[in-house]
Amino acid sequence: MPRFAAEPDYRHGSPEQTGVLLINLGTPATPDAPAVRRYLGEFLSDPRVVEIARPIWWLILHGIILNFRPRRSAEKYAAVWTAEGSPLKVHVERQAKLLRGFLGQAGHRVLVDYAMRYGEPSIAATLTRLKAAGCTRILLLPLYPQYSASTTASALDAACAWLQAVRNQPEMRTVRGFSDHPGYLAAVAASVREHWASHGRPDSSYRLLMSFHGLPRRALDQGDPYHCECQKTGRLLAEALGLDQERYLICFQSRFGRAAWLQPYTAPTLRALAKQGVQRVDVICPGFPADCLETLEEIAIEGKREFLQAGGREFHYLPCLNERDDWIRALADLAVNNLRGWPTQTAPESAALELAALRARAMGASS
Repeated sequence: MPRFAAEPDYRHGSPEQTGVLLINLGTPATPDAPAVRRYLGEFLSDPRVVEIARPIWWLILHGIILNFRPRRSAEKYAAVWTAEGSPLKVHVERQAKLLRGFLGQAGHRVLVDYAMRYGEPSIAATLTRLKAAGCTRILLLPLYPQYSASTTASALDAACAWLQAVRNQPEMRTVRGFSDHPGYLAAVAASVREHWASHGRPDSSYRLLMSFHGLPRRALDQGDPYHCECQKTGRLLAEALGLDQERYLICFQSRFGRAAWLQPYTAPTLRALAKQGVQRVDVICPGFPADCLETLEEIAIEGKREFLQAGGREFHYLPCLNERDDWIRALADLAVNNLRGWPTQTAPESAALELAALRARAMGASS
């Protein structure tokens, strides 16, 4: 088997392209147990996600988890699946199309695509497609506002693994995160204000819950900055919304396994608030730029049930940024800031390209 992938056909005189690749976590192809099993098998085999000795974890994963969890998870996916498919994939695909339009209107000649770290379309396949389209410069933009080794770093690992198999590598840049990006924060804050305008301003029995995806506590202890970046995002959002400390909470969801994770946990917090007499809770998920299983099922369905059954009266889940105009503008600003120095606003001269092709053919090139 060749060590390097075959290079795409090259035609001398072709203009060099710049690509922007949006990356999100991933989703099963369909909401059924076999597809979920394949997806979970890939996801939970990533050593960035589960830092347990491989032989031990392999036995746990293949002997227990993949035999029981896929069926239960498939039922949850089915509860939020749309006619167009997975909510996450639908939203990220739309974000890529809208970003392409925003950048084009601003005069940037770029190709914009999207990929998933797990599942399809894969990072490797999408990078290969961008390279075949003539991209010699590619910006990787993981859609994780708060950096973590288990998300952002894992996505970049996959891109670097692709690079290792490429003979003629493109230039590549990466976006580490955007937890304090003004446009991102403004879009989230605006979504909350719009919700308040429709459902009333909060009173003394109100709480705004900011629920971020959880991580094992061990990750924080070993130097992962995710927890700190979530706290910073939450604080800046509260300041933008004019909320006192007693009116908002930052918590963490999606705990997996028995080990301690970042706290406070979202579900117990919802139950506790209801028992304390809090009548209304609004929940936002600032770490998720697109709605997915973790927001639509775990929060909007399960979280609501937890709060109301514990005695709460009013529960509102506020959708993720998805295709909001202000969010796509912020995403475009983030991309432009990281594209600086690349000739995205300079159209190649046709005469120069033709001359380059003639010179190549004069030296024996076939195309």
